[in-house]
Amino acid sequence: MAWVYLLIASIFEIVFALATNATEGFTQLWPSLLTAGAAAGGIFFLSLALKTLDVGVGYTVWTGIGSVGTVVLGTLIFGEEMSAWKALAFVLIIGGVLGLKLSDRLTTA
Repeated sequence: MAWVYLLIASIFEIVFALATNATEGFTQLWPSLLTAGAAAGGIFFLSLALKTLDVGVGYTVWTGIGSVGTVVLGTLIFGEEMSAWKALAFVLIIGGVLGLKLSDRLTTA
């Protein structure tokens, strides 16, 4: 169940980052409220995941999924540039996240 909580926390992390972009320095009410709510939701679900996951693994996976999701959606929604070097870096992040998830399974098996 911890990995489900971590995935939910990561979705909140992505929403947090994208909504922060829309706050215009926290001068826009609804994006600012969405940002605060998403931050709270992400931290809440991360805390549930960390009841059983190591903090190093949980936090790294949370930020990794959040980072990659934010970049992908930032590219699609805001038209941000995606270069070959950026794409390679994100593939490496995804590989690291998968490696951490697999390492957790292999050490508990």
